[in-house]
Amino acid sequence: MEQVLNVIHTISGWVWSPALVAICLLAGLYFSIGTRFVQVRRLREMARLLFSTDKSQKTGITSFQAFSMALSGRVGTGNIVGVATAIGYGGPGAIVWMWIIAFLGAGSAFSEATLAQIYKEEHKGQFRGGPAYYIEKGLKCKWLAIVFAICAVLAAGFFMPPVQSNGIAISFANTFNINPAIVGGVVALLIGLVVVGGVQRIANVAQIVAPFMAVLYVLLSIVVLAFHIHDVPAVFMDMIRSAFGMNQALGGILGATIAWGVKRGIYSNEAGQGTGAIVAGAAKVSHPVKQGLVQAFSVYIDTLLVCTATAVMILACKTYNVFDASGNLLVAAEGVELGAPDVSYTSAALGTFLGGNWGGIIVSVALFFFAFTTIMAYYYYAETNLVYLFGKGKKEHVLIWVLRIGVVGMVFFGSLYEAKAMWDLGDIGVGAMAWVNIIAILLLSPKAFKALKSYERQKKEGKEPKFDPKEIGAKGADFWL
Repeated sequence: MEQVLNVIHTISGWVWSPALVAICLLAGLYFSIGTRFVQVRRLREMARLLFSTDKSQKTGITSFQAFSMALSGRVGTGNIVGVATAIGYGGPGAIVWMWIIAFLGAGSAFSEATLAQIYKEEHKGQFRGGPAYYIEKGLKCKWLAIVFAICAVLAAGFFMPPVQSNGIAISFANTFNINPAIVGGVVALLIGLVVVGGVQRIANVAQIVAPFMAVLYVLLSIVVLAFHIHDVPAVFMDMIRSAFGMNQALGGILGATIAWGVKRGIYSNEAGQGTGAIVAGAAKVSHPVKQGLVQAFSVYIDTLLVCTATAVMILACKTYNVFDASGNLLVAAEGVELGAPDVSYTSAALGTFLGGNWGGIIVSVALFFFAFTTIMAYYYYAETNLVYLFGKGKKEHVLIWVLRIGVVGMVFFGSLYEAKAMWDLGDIGVGAMAWVNIIAILLLSPKAFKALKSYERQKKEGKEPKFDPKEIGAKGADFWL
């Protein structure tokens, strides 16, 4: 088993080479410039469109349900455990790079979600869309679409769910002394009960749980920080100094600071990865840009609010260690006994305010809901791509049940092994999808830019924007004809 884990770790390093970090940052910059920083110009409209939907379309889910499902996928273990690992291996400055990739990534998220709407299709009473669909219809590249779909089924169905269940199991084991296998079994059972209901049940659960837990968690973080308010300015200064190699103790790991910030940022907010686009394609809107704006907004909620809340708590309460690539301790927590980066960093931060074991209890409960809804979103990502691969055949129904059983099994599996192995598997899945999707949306970027111009022209004319694929030369956008 040790050899297998080493191979997984090596593959993760190959996938997440400096080249992928660079292309994620550069793509985000390109889309931000190409849309004239739509993530800033249309910020107020993003919030308004959350509750806008096209009632003329009977198929599909509402904009808010699509936002909630995307938020479910984005707000998960990455916001609690992922932030801890980013700080633990990249130092406080890694959080600044998470902000940077979130701000730039909102441009990527806007573009991929808009493309997903342009090239979506109706299948058995539901809308399906995402990278596989816009690669085939927009780029006319069937083989690359199949590659993405296979990566997405493997990643979202088998590689990424164990990361979430592993975080829940470790947290409950540390806090309540419950056998991780028992926790994994309960989570697997609950996931099974939700996913058998299909996309509508997932959307219904997500629209209640995801926004509620995100708001509650941020409010709790604000209360904790209020008691450490005198430390907050120094924390932000340390984050900025560390982000650009100006911290003497951490100057030698600047490359790791950037890499961990970008990697954990993308894992958390999913911008450019393609998974947010899969949910975006399921929504019923009158113009693709509307869903592009909604999905860009969800990136902000995930990283700039929830991830930042976790990070500032950990840093202000000084409940973290920092390690270099060789495992050498560079910075040690003051007065708190902590090991390698995991959920204990966040639990200890809350514990300094609440006392006793309450920090662990609250983090465990929050992590359960965050990770649970994330697994639901992962299942939907995998199902959509399975439908793309086999939706026109007789095996679709059987394969969906195989997927459901597989997801449930991997959720249980994730509770049995160490966190590092689970994160390596998840990173492989995320990285593989990101490589394919970013190349695709860069090639299709003119369509996203033209769609935005069409939308803004109609808004300027005082019209409610309606989409005509002929206006932007989007051949293959058959749903809108």
